[in-house]
This record gives sequence, C-alpha cells and structure tokens, in this order.
Amino acid sequence: MRIPAVEWLTWLADKSVQARYWTKVYRTSPAEDCWFFLGGISSTGHASFRAASRPGRTRTGTVPGHLYGYQLAHGVIPRLGWGNDSPTVCHTCDNHSCQQPAHLRLGTAAENRAEWLARRRDPSSPLADIRGPAGRSRAIGDAIRAGLAEGASTTEIALRIRKTARAGRPLSLW
Repeated sequence: MRIPAVEWLTWLADKSVQARYWTKVYRTSPAEDCWFFLGGISSTGHASFRAASRPGRTRTGTVPGHLYGYQLAHGVIPRLGWGNDSPTVCHTCDNHSCQQPAHLRLGTAAENRAEWLARRRDPSSPLADIRGPAGRSRAIGDAIRAGLAEGASTTEIALRIRKTARAGRPLSLW
C-alpha cells in the first residue's frame, strides 16, 4: 500500500474512524484469543476496512483491517509499501481476519510466505481450512453475528467460533 504516513496518522488519530473500526471487531474473552473482524472480508480472507471515503468510484482509503489495527496499537509503520524491503504485518495465529494486536507482528514478505508454506499442511492449522481463508473468515464472522443477534453469551459465541473453525478442517483417517 502506497499510503503516505501523514494520511495514516490522520486516519489513526480520527476518533470516528477508530470507533467505526472497533464496531467491526469482535473482541473475545479471554483477551489472548483471536479478535475476529465482522465487516467486509477480502478474497484473501483479510479484513477490508474503509478508513476514509473518497469521491467517485475509487477504493483509496480501504485498507486491510489488520494493517489499520496494528498501526493503531503500535504506531505508523515506516515506508509501508514503498519497496521490496518494507515490513509486512504477519498473523502469528494464521487466522486471516484476526485483529488481536498480540497476534500481529512485523516481518518481511519472504518470512510471511515461508511461515505460510511451513504451516499450511498441518490439518489443525487455520491455513488448512477446506473453505479457504475467505470462506473461513466469513463463516466465523457469520457465526459471531448470529450469536450476537440472538443475545448469546460470550461463552456460547466462543463455542460457535470453535465449532465453525472445526467444520473447515480437512478430513483425515488418523
């Protein structure tokens, strides 16, 4: 993303943008679990957050949610998207829609790819989900939204998240 730091600073400091972001994030209990995004999900399964609106049909201002959330927690990433050596925000939990700052870290694109290749064949990994990352993210978001609409407790919603996550595990004979 070639978004200047001054623009990121404006979006991150704007309380109304922060409030819109947090209304789309389901923060779980216990706090160390994944915080799932309930808004738009991209074709890669990542959160798609509209930090700013621009006139016309442009998508400028729509950013990956985890990128916004990481910078909200840790500050603007220098030179984001301006070269091959720019830092990438990596998910340590492998849940593409996760917004939990403790599950996000800076790395390189090469490190992120190597981690993905190493973990995608583990049947218990979110990366092995047969629905693909977008299908998994949308299914978990749907389960959370349904639970919230029904007034379910946080415990019940946590059970729905686990059940939905298990539903995408690849079949195995062992």
